[in-house]
Amino acid sequence: MADADELLKVWASMAPPEGETWSLARPGPALDAVAARLSSVPRSFLDDDVSIRALSGDIAGAECASAAYADDARVRRGAAIGLWLLASEEIVEPFRPTLAGPWALRAVDSLGLRVAPVVDPLDWLADDERREEAARTFLLWAGFVPAGEDPRDRASALAGARLAPAQQRARRGLRRVRAPRRDRAAARRGPGEGGGGEVLQ
Repeated sequence: MADADELLKVWASMAPPEGETWSLARPGPALDAVAARLSSVPRSFLDDDVSIRALSGDIAGAECASAAYADDARVRRGAAIGLWLLASEEIVEPFRPTLAGPWALRAVDSLGLRVAPVVDPLDWLADDERREEAARTFLLWAGFVPAGEDPRDRASALAGARLAPAQQRARRGLRRVRAPRRDRAAARRGPGEGGGGEVLQ
């Protein structure tokens, strides 16, 4: 099993700043609808022998980044659940608006590489709060805020003081893996040149 910090480091290297993602987010599907669909993931998607590389290719026509780390059961399950959300639009019914789009695989990877390292995906299926965290995270990185919520209102979603414990742990991990990069940038600027380091949203 990979170290959680290493997986978070992979996510940090590929994800744009969260603040930028918030600023581009548009109204998406209802949170309840996405959370309910997440809870209905077929057992075959959670099978230990499932190939994320093949599943991603079949569903999205491309390989998600999580496929390279799918020997870790948490990553494999997290990515598989994200891929289920995409596949379910054909199997069950489409979300309105659809989840398909340029950031769909990034959303899959947000579950596999950002959330799964700190909260086992099986907990998402058993616990309402964990499931909502996962659904919110998926929507954000797919470019959406849940229907009826204001993207400018950080308190209504993942940011702010009321962050769920899993998200707080993920952010602490991201801060740890981004700190060396921030320190190197400060050293290159030299003393007295100002400019704050990267702020983790």
